[in-house]
Amino acid sequence: MHHALRFRALLAAALLAGTWTTAAAQSPAPVIVDGIVPDESAKAQVLAKLRELYGADRVVDRVRVGAVVAPPNWSENVAALVAPLLKQVSAGELDVNGNSVQIRGTVANELQRQQVASHVLTSLNATYSVNASGLRVGESPQHLLDDALANRIIEFESGSDQLTPAGQRILDELLEPMRQIGTTRVQIIGHTDNVGQRQANLALSLARAERVRAYFQSRGIAPAGLDVLGRGPDEPVADNATADGRARNRRIQFKVQ
Repeated sequence: MHHALRFRALLAAALLAGTWTTAAAQSPAPVIVDGIVPDESAKAQVLAKLRELYGADRVVDRVRVGAVVAPPNWSENVAALVAPLLKQVSAGELDVNGNSVQIRGTVANELQRQQVASHVLTSLNATYSVNASGLRVGESPQHLLDDALANRIIEFESGSDQLTPAGQRILDELLEPMRQIGTTRVQIIGHTDNVGQRQANLALSLARAERVRAYFQSRGIAPAGLDVLGRGPDEPVADNATADGRARNRRIQFKVQ
């Protein structure tokens, strides 16, 4: 009897299930590993690769040793699949059932999809069948934030770092995408128009970026992944000669790092 050993990753606030698992939430995610393997050596080999890749403190061992028959060099082949490229797959699942391998999940772009599929295929010998049709290209963390912001301006009180009610509502709409991108680092960048002294505007832009970070933290977003920067008037996106242009330049930018 050949038994399945499944790799499962929860990397962007999506929920999956599986037998050989990695799962990530907002803080560094647990990597849950379960399944039935033929002996302690096979178990140790696979767990060692997972701990090397994700860190020993993140790996949760639910693997059992049972009366199953594995193909020749099965544990070596499975261990070869556990490589850094797999960390590009979010909400993903790698299912190894005897000589049959399936990989599913979301990657950021077509190049990553091809790289991951090629890795799984080339890591195994010709006796294995590989199905990578479940790999999908999804939205990147940057696109998630850009789509939620939708070119709107996060408003502050005039000359102040105090958010207006309208500014707070926009930040509230950004909370869910911020949770979805999990531990991805985000730079919060404050900008101003060119009215007033440059040094004062630099300080104000930084204070506004700090205010946004504090607002996110007060709503449960971990501050460790949020960096702040104040650019003042130095990076306008519109003409400061008009009131509309100055309003567009007084903005908060979110940059995924």
